[in-house]
Amino acid sequence: MNITYFGHSCFKLEQNGYNLVIDPFKDVPGYKDVSTFADMVLCSHDHFDHAAVSGVKRKVSGVQNPFDITMMQTYHDENKGADRGENIVHIIACENREYVHLGDLGHILPQNQIDRIKNCFCLMIPIGGTYTIDIEKALELIELVQPKIVIPMHYKNGKFGFDVLQNLADFLTKANRKIAVTTKDDSFSLPDEDNLVVVPVVKEN
Repeated sequence: MNITYFGHSCFKLEQNGYNLVIDPFKDVPGYKDVSTFADMVLCSHDHFDHAAVSGVKRKVSGVQNPFDITMMQTYHDENKGADRGENIVHIIACENREYVHLGDLGHILPQNQIDRIKNCFCLMIPIGGTYTIDIEKALELIELVQPKIVIPMHYKNGKFGFDVLQNLADFLTKANRKIAVTTKDDSFSLPDEDNLVVVPVVKEN
């Protein structure tokens, strides 16, 4: 599995020539608007910084879709969607591993949903607060879910991200896990390692 991180909450997963993009964005400070191709696009909700599907050109690779996708209904806030609407968590299974993208999750998951994703291989989790769970709630949820690998997303990091978001550095300081930083290559693979935070590096706009 190759993973490309475009910034904010957007990832491309590639397996055997099949490409899946999650939460493409536009107009996020510091990042270049997403412009790529994919066989499939998934969006957690319809806000501009998660559903800029016009930036993803559809292609037909001719290979079989290797991903088994489950959608889990959640909310963008702590008031059951009254403030910011609903949010879809995508559970993407491939080669006996589950990759969970939480989108703009705005609350701690109920127990039945925690049980569904518990011990997943990779958890892509927002940490910035304001529009999503903040650092403290993200750390709480990580402890409940116990993923092997955590990839933080939707944060402020230098010139990258909205000013109202909490900083990546603060999350890394508080996370009781090993930290691994990727290179600036277009894609990376995740190691088979426990108790790890992976921080993808993005190319500057």
